[in-house]
Amino acid sequence: MSRNVLIAQAALWLGCALSAWPQQNFDNVQIRVLPVQEKVYMFVGAGGNTTVQVGKDGVLVVDTQYAQMAPKIMAEIRKLSDKPIIWMVNTHVHQDHTGGNEALSKLGGPGPGQAPRIIAHENVLNRMTQPVPNQPSIPEAMWPNDEYATPQKDIFFNGEAVVIYHMPKAHTDGDSIVFFRRSDVISAGDIFTPGRWPVIDLARGGSVQGTLDALNYILRLTVPARYQDGGTLVVPGHGRLCDESDVVEYRDMLTIVRDRVQDLIKKGMTLEQVKSARPARDYETEYASDFRTVDQFIESVYKSLSEKK
Repeated sequence: MSRNVLIAQAALWLGCALSAWPQQNFDNVQIRVLPVQEKVYMFVGAGGNTTVQVGKDGVLVVDTQYAQMAPKIMAEIRKLSDKPIIWMVNTHVHQDHTGGNEALSKLGGPGPGQAPRIIAHENVLNRMTQPVPNQPSIPEAMWPNDEYATPQKDIFFNGEAVVIYHMPKAHTDGDSIVFFRRSDVISAGDIFTPGRWPVIDLARGGSVQGTLDALNYILRLTVPARYQDGGTLVVPGHGRLCDESDVVEYRDMLTIVRDRVQDLIKKGMTLEQVKSARPARDYETEYASDFRTVDQFIESVYKSLSEKK
């Protein structure tokens, strides 16, 4: 990446580092917009990053943050396009990526009585419609209305192919990545969160091996530019804009930690013993623990590897 792009990314990330966490005063959160490539932009605010593609056909939005952020997201979209939101994609079920589905649809949809098509893997819909004890039900207007059950779904929008790939049993069992083929941008959701310990949501079907498989799939799609900088750009679920080398580093970290934990399991160690062995010690200064601690990460890897097949 060019020096100017790197500086812009650093400023954006530092400026929003404290505002991207859940359970906050949404009134104080600003949406920061970073041009990525061609027709694609990255919006950073509260919750997960939002990817926006604009063009003559309308607007496509990947992940909608929280409902409270919808007016601010819509205001920034209007600076880029006066077209309606035609498509939304949810990369997975978590509220910080889907909470704005209904609100953003009402603000920017095609018109009265019409709503954007919301694409997600069928497991996202299954999770949203399944009652959870002591949790309020999710309104139907927030559900995906264009779910898919095949390995991938593709559309042609704003002059480019947009391919949505299902990544089985990764961060959850309903993860999708979105590849804007002409713009050469991938929206990765929470499969990839640079600078943060991976979240493997075992309760929603996630696994360490599925996460690694998904990261390797992303790497099969990415092509670096000269000296491994630039080329295909990757919008992560949280954190800064990245390229292939960043995904490689994250994949390698998770692979090394997985192998270490697997070796300790083979030696008969308990979870507490594995935590005490600090199998991620090389990375403890690199990955943030303000949202997820290293012990939580190690526990999810341990339990994922210990599950009966």
